[in-house]
Amino acid sequence: MWRMAWLRIELTDDEQRIVLSERESHPNVCVRRRLWALWLLHCGLRREQAAKILGVACSTVQRDVCSYRTGGLEALRKSGREYQPTSELAKYQDQIRQSLEQQPARTIAEAAQRIAVLTGVERKPTQVRRFLKGMGLKWQRVRAIPVPPKKISPSMPPIKQFFSTKN
Repeated sequence: MWRMAWLRIELTDDEQRIVLSERESHPNVCVRRRLWALWLLHCGLRREQAAKILGVACSTVQRDVCSYRTGGLEALRKSGREYQPTSELAKYQDQIRQSLEQQPARTIAEAAQRIAVLTGVERKPTQVRRFLKGMGLKWQRVRAIPVPPKKISPSMPPIKQFFSTKN
């Protein structure tokens, strides 16, 4: 088994307090895992053992250690997904909601067309569906309504009984 150079992680009292509080309460799962890895290494476990306990690869724990060494605790507490672009339709959200609540669209394609007319922003049906779901609006899927077959069709001649049950 390949062994890494062992370097003990020593946390200051302030860092220990932060790691203890945030390793279970941080909103991001990846950050919680990184803090757990740091805590296990601080407690004296080897990286292989910490990786096994956390259910991740040894290289993941090594990457966490490297980011801690270069950027400190703040580097571990970043999720790496801070940039969240907003939709172009977000500006028109109230206008779209009002229009669709006054006259609901029958299909997503119709909703996409109405949004394009209202805002000038064209989106595919999949994107419109995701946007409407994010707004909390629901839509009905249009399907054919099954019609029960009629018992006797007027164009068919009456059925004659060829077999009788009476003997």
